[in-house]
Amino acid sequence: MDLTNHSDDDHACCIPSSQTDCAAPSLISVVVATFNADKTLGRCIDSVARQSYPHKELIVIDGGSSDGTVETLKANADKIAYWISEPDRGIYHAWNKALVQAHGDWICFLGADDYLWDSRVLEEMAPHLSQALSETRVVYGQVALVNESGTELDRFGKPWLEIRHSFMTGKALNIHQAMFHHRSLFKVRGKFDESFRIAGDYDLLLRELRDGQAVFVPCLVTAMQHGGISSNPASKMNTIREIMKAMRNNGLKPPMSLHAAWIRAVAHAWLYRIAGKGVSGGVADGYRSLTGKTRLWTSTGK
Repeated sequence: MDLTNHSDDDHACCIPSSQTDCAAPSLISVVVATFNADKTLGRCIDSVARQSYPHKELIVIDGGSSDGTVETLKANADKIAYWISEPDRGIYHAWNKALVQAHGDWICFLGADDYLWDSRVLEEMAPHLSQALSETRVVYGQVALVNESGTELDRFGKPWLEIRHSFMTGKALNIHQAMFHHRSLFKVRGKFDESFRIAGDYDLLLRELRDGQAVFVPCLVTAMQHGGISSNPASKMNTIREIMKAMRNNGLKPPMSLHAAWIRAVAHAWLYRIAGKGVSGGVADGYRSLTGKTRLWTSTGK
């Protein structure tokens, strides 16, 4: 996919001109965890390398891939501050390993299927980051959910006061890829809990945001390709189960709506196994349409 196909009009970031002269963070670390995702890793690396903001570093932690990942990392070594390829215990172990290597004031975590939306993302987020620390250790923008061709299917990310209730009642909101974490957050709240496989980022944010605040910037930061582990029908019920675990770990009671979502996920996974992707996706998208949501599994992207 050609990453240059996003024009200036596509970049939904609003920054008053008076803010552009603000002191920016000395360094922004972008951390990528990957495993056998060579088809998309190069795109992710390029999206960081082409950033106009000069004070950045890219750290890639590979879990010992057996595809062409290592060759891609070697070929792009000049764009990466640090990379390693060795077996690990999952994405949160990888991110924790990256924290040891990261030197940035602010840290953003991506998967190999994600990429920064255009070349100005870090430059336009930087003034907001420099102003935010007195208020919060978490700053976030928006995430575009895209298909394999890069067509936008949905967009996530709204002001914190609008989404705080949903977040606190178990909706992970799909915005972690657009979040910047100040390095002090990990000193205060600890690292990612590696007992999680899918919802460890939600658990970490609950530790910080249950009684804290986050700052929203109306900027499209990241594209997330539909089809990752959290969007797989077979793993959706495990995602919800882990979200419930994270809530209980943080002294919150999972609401009945979350239990109902788990039942729907079980039904979707069962239908997927029995009838296949086409039928199960059609049923799931039919329900999404009835509830006013965008079709995902059967969307043509048009």
